[in-house]
Amino acid sequence: MAEITLTVAGRGYSVAAREGDEPHLRHLESLLAKHADTAQRASGGLSAEKTLLYLSLILADLLDEAEKNPPSGVSPVLLDRIADRLEAVAAALEDDASNA
Repeated sequence: MAEITLTVAGRGYSVAAREGDEPHLRHLESLLAKHADTAQRASGGLSAEKTLLYLSLILADLLDEAEKNPPSGVSPVLLDRIADRLEAVAAALEDDASNA
């Protein structure tokens, strides 16, 4: 298992990745980056934990909206898989933050 460093809201987090998952995790990192500035402003920039909380809320809101109004052609199974992956990334970030 490889270990990569993902940067979220200006902070680096080491994350274990299965072989071949690095491109996908980098893609998720770029999705998080799109909302990181908003999360940092919402948290007042006071703590990484609060920024991650706001980032999680932003993503949960987007996921909730996608579940209520899925684009045509996107199956609920795919949305469930996306939710599972987001939860895994959030858990890994939380675990890494608690070890820092």
